[in-house]
Amino acid sequence: MSRLIFILKGYPRLSETFIAQEIRALERRGLGIDIVSLRFPTDKHVHPVHREIAAKASYLPEYLYQEPWRVLCAWTKAKLRRGYWRALWQWIKDLARDPTPNRGRRFGQACVMVAELPKDATRLHAHFVHTPASATYYAHLITGLPWSCSAHAKDIWTSPDWDKREKLATLDWLVTCTRDGYEHLRAIARPADRDKVHLVYHGLDFARFPEPPLAMRDPAAPLRLLSVGRAVPKKGYADLLKALALLPGGAGWRFHHIGGGPLLDDLKNLADTLQIADRVTWQGAAPQEQVLEAYRAADIFVLASCIAEDGDRDGLPNVLMEAQSQKLAVVATSLPGIAELVVPDETGLLVPPNAPADLSGALLRLMRDPALRLRLAEAGFARVRQHFSLERGIDDLERRFKADG
Repeated sequence: MSRLIFILKGYPRLSETFIAQEIRALERRGLGIDIVSLRFPTDKHVHPVHREIAAKASYLPEYLYQEPWRVLCAWTKAKLRRGYWRALWQWIKDLARDPTPNRGRRFGQACVMVAELPKDATRLHAHFVHTPASATYYAHLITGLPWSCSAHAKDIWTSPDWDKREKLATLDWLVTCTRDGYEHLRAIARPADRDKVHLVYHGLDFARFPEPPLAMRDPAAPLRLLSVGRAVPKKGYADLLKALALLPGGAGWRFHHIGGGPLLDDLKNLADTLQIADRVTWQGAAPQEQVLEAYRAADIFVLASCIAEDGDRDGLPNVLMEAQSQKLAVVATSLPGIAELVVPDETGLLVPPNAPADLSGALLRLMRDPALRLRLAEAGFARVRQHFSLERGIDDLERRFKADG
């Protein structure tokens, strides 16, 4: 039986449930998987799917100086492998172009990975084409094991083109979850490597997000606006708070945010400055069960994603699919990945990124028109059910992984 080694940046992570759902679904299809993580978990909670995963998880030294003996022993073993010198030379070239501690760590992590791989490992598969793929790339060169990759969002848009191009030259195939990312990766690839790139939507496991029960809400209660996402620049939460502050004074609403992130304190201060803090609830990171309850208690879901200064951006955010699976009307920004899910004025409302006034207007339109909310919610539910099922993507991945024999 083949054994796949999934290399992740961190495991488990609340913000990467889509990866956990994929691993569990592949296990149900009979694939043997081990997980190698570049970082230890930092979230206080886990989702139910993390508790169901059978895969063994092991952790590479996040910083090499923390485990010098382990790294030295691994290096001693790795340098006996046939591909070691090729991998070392590739890393030296990469380090010259990207002279960062981040790049420096990846070769040491790759040596540890190689030294500790199970003997029945048949394929290395990296989730994210930046740092996990770098460690995987060097491990592939050392061992000769075939490798593949799943690319998503930040990793695509913040990695240099030369790095992505050279990885594409040595891997067998790469899947990515938005047409925007797919077209970019094909465009920067060498002609011989373009057909290695494939579009595979990760989709939702509808067993975990079943159709919501019919709910009766109090028409006199303030409308509940919900957003789920980490407080990081690409999520545009400052724009969202400014949009909320532009709503008419008499509009009855409450805003509920779920998610952790480094900008939370700044956002709370901004809410105070905008004099809307009394209408805003910051829940922090939460397990999936609580997120599902929040979807079902909300009236409108809003996500103000934008392109951050470093180029980071959302791909196709799972939270938008989750919200639509619970028959929530959504307002989001017209980034390319999001526009692959939300059809303007049919399954949701889209506004330009970094445009608080436009976002405020779209929210107000939905707040004042219950019939529109219902129509968009029903259409979004139907579209996500028809086109964005987890099983579609798993069928594709199962075929690729089982081709190894």
